[in-house]
Amino acid sequence: MSSRFWDKTAPKYALSPIKDMESYRTTMERTKAHLDQGDEVLEVGCGTGSTALLLAPNVKSLTASDFSDGMIKIATDKLTAPEAPGNVSFRQAVIGDHVAGGERYDAVLAFNFLHLVDDVPGAIEQIRTLLKPGGLFISKSVCLGSKAWLFKPLIGALQLVGKAPHVSLLTIEQLDGHIRDAGFQILDEGCFPASPPSRFVVAKRLDT
Repeated sequence: MSSRFWDKTAPKYALSPIKDMESYRTTMERTKAHLDQGDEVLEVGCGTGSTALLLAPNVKSLTASDFSDGMIKIATDKLTAPEAPGNVSFRQAVIGDHVAGGERYDAVLAFNFLHLVDDVPGAIEQIRTLLKPGGLFISKSVCLGSKAWLFKPLIGALQLVGKAPHVSLLTIEQLDGHIRDAGFQILDEGCFPASPPSRFVVAKRLDT
């Protein structure tokens, strides 16, 4: 996954309104229900930081990272606002950087992220190592695999002209399977919106 596309997209992305506010609100409320005031949380693929800032009052601390320098610069600027929570930090990083640093969290969040990585199973396995025993992995991922015949040529054409990033065409069953195979128990799930399905999953790290 190259950061060039996202660095270039960041300013426009920051100004774009949320397309489906009802689904976003549902996702946030379901997420908050699984977080605790004592939780130390990591969000990967945080973009320009709006979701991190929204969830921060519900946890002890929230570290939010993105591999795009352009996204992180915009996110960091938001911390200068008077109403910005004081328990949020932003950093440019990939999942492997957190793993290499030996970091451990009560929860790891990944919203609209997994379908954009090249190696989905590998990313989920890395996320598992970032969790404390019994920690939660909370994610939401667009699943276009059931209509790959439609979306694959469209996305491919957009990628040729630099208008789309890499997209993994996952089915809901494949995504859930990858999460379980990595050593998680799915506690909560749903699709917000239902079509095209954007799969919300809350999964608990299992330890033997």
